[in-house]
Amino acid sequence: MSKQLLFGSLIGLLILSATLFPIDNDVKAFHTKAERALLRQILQGPIDSTIIFPTAGNCSGCHGFDTNGYAMVDFFGNDVNIHDDWRATMMANAAKDPFWRAKVSHEILVTPAEFHDAIETKCTSCHAPNGHYTALYRGHGKYTMEDLLQDTIGLDGVTCTTCHKISTEQFGDTHSGDIRFDTNRVVYGPYFLPFAPPMADFVGLEPLFGDHVTEAGLCAPCHTLLTEPISTDGQLIGTTFVEQATYHEWLNSAYEQEQSCQGCHMPRLEEPIVISANYLFLEGRSPYGLHELAGANTFMLQLMKEHRQELGIDALPEHFDATIDATFNMLQNKSLYSSLDWMGVEEDTAYFELKLTNRAGHKFPSGYPSRRLFIEFVVETEDGEILFHSGRFNENYELMDENPGVEPHYAVINRPDQVQIYEMVAGNDVGNFTVVLEHAYSMLKDNRLPPRGFSTADEVYDTTRIVGRALEDENFNYDNGEEGSGSDLLEFHIPTLGYEGLVQVTARAYYHSLPPKWLAPIFAESTPQIDTFRHMFNRMDNAPVLVAEHVLAGIEFPSVSAASEALAGRIKVFPNPSAEGQVEIRPTDGSALLGAVLYNAKGKRIKEWNGEIRHIELTAAGLYFLHLRTRDGVVVKKLVRQ
Repeated sequence: MSKQLLFGSLIGLLILSATLFPIDNDVKAFHTKAERALLRQILQGPIDSTIIFPTAGNCSGCHGFDTNGYAMVDFFGNDVNIHDDWRATMMANAAKDPFWRAKVSHEILVTPAEFHDAIETKCTSCHAPNGHYTALYRGHGKYTMEDLLQDTIGLDGVTCTTCHKISTEQFGDTHSGDIRFDTNRVVYGPYFLPFAPPMADFVGLEPLFGDHVTEAGLCAPCHTLLTEPISTDGQLIGTTFVEQATYHEWLNSAYEQEQSCQGCHMPRLEEPIVISANYLFLEGRSPYGLHELAGANTFMLQLMKEHRQELGIDALPEHFDATIDATFNMLQNKSLYSSLDWMGVEEDTAYFELKLTNRAGHKFPSGYPSRRLFIEFVVETEDGEILFHSGRFNENYELMDENPGVEPHYAVINRPDQVQIYEMVAGNDVGNFTVVLEHAYSMLKDNRLPPRGFSTADEVYDTTRIVGRALEDENFNYDNGEEGSGSDLLEFHIPTLGYEGLVQVTARAYYHSLPPKWLAPIFAESTPQIDTFRHMFNRMDNAPVLVAEHVLAGIEFPSVSAASEALAGRIKVFPNPSAEGQVEIRPTDGSALLGAVLYNAKGKRIKEWNGEIRHIELTAAGLYFLHLRTRDGVVVKKLVRQ
């Protein structure tokens, strides 16, 4: 019988016995001395008073699955218990993440020995914070990977007491693993007058009200990270580099006034939820934050699910399935808006606009610098012939036309070997692309989609900068000349290659957490940790995740091969823009018009005329394309009704 089932059965017997037999005068809220002693024996608690950070296992008795079906279930009876939701997350497994361990070993491999302890101590401050800070509070000057592997507290990752023991000291103002904990025998929660006896009796901590646990500042210490670059010849340079700044990106957004990090990553149930199992007299609390802690890294969750036994992870497959589903939902339904429009054909070029709008409260992608969003754009004929293909990738998911150094940001793509990649790219002290985080000295590129409300004038712009050609793109984070749109309008100018007929146009946006280009320098080396991760990685499918897709079918590419700028200049259309929708057409040299076709901005044929035409009517406000046939070729005019 499991410990939780035994505990639930025992509680039922104790409640029954309390109704049948007199209760000892020395009752603390609801249990006698004998009852508390028995429960402590079963739960192996309270924990030793020298332990500052209890592990999640100490919390699971009350905040795990309720065998009575009373606590931590929603209105529909769905189990939403805290412990099971948490234990299959990236945070719960931060210290067991095989890629993280491989990357730390990679950093150690390529940097001088004098920096090794400092690097590992810095890395464990966020991936194993409870073990790290226990060591520091006890007077140790370091906490290395060797220390972690022997430490149950550190291996618990970012656990219950990591977040619930954070104090209000310098709240939201620290970074790079500088976490200010309350080391007293207390934990903080979001509810007034917490029901204290179970936690005090069986864990040894006093629960206190602290509304700061629902605020974004709780995430600040680990979700902004500044490193101290080491040169390629092994010298400390003396500057800092912003490796990631998700919290500062949130500060530089409209979300700072609207929604905290927890609002997205711990979605709230407004209905009352009983938050502690085994006590049938408790009433529900509201709102209740789901501890699903979903981000965007579906690949690593899938890898850890498949290799959970090798990694010493106790979460069950069904727990991972729930977290993976929540993460796909976050990535595919809550991260990006997109639209695709056909803008018509002029001469031998077809024009399309793809608009991407960031829905996240930080840059997208954000966090670890390997993550990227890239665009695949395909134009094919009715017979399946590919006329244009940008963003091609092979069976290993390598972008086949990507620049080996840094692929620049594009405002316009007009060649297949150009691919739009939204990413952050670090450079070392000699200006070359690097995946060695300790070698990152300068930012070579950052065109990740900013959040809505992002401003280059914000006080935290120094840690959230746009870098590279995106700064020169008038459509990047601008809409109608106003900054802060959180969007990018990417134009595609596609050669028609003399093709006449219908085509299908497909635009896809893919998210990739570990692209091959980023992994290649790591897999080129060998350490036990790299070899272990390589073994696991090679058994998985590292496919990028499709975040958005748009298909425009039935787009007509008309014959425009004989058209020229001279011909276009011989035909005038006016007024344009037109306030009333009446547009006059006048050849200036007496040329005869043989017919015309009017298309809207989405490529839909609105009307067709044969023979001479001198005026047309635009029935609704918007953008149109008028294709005029002459003896010398086709002229395309862009028309606007205001």
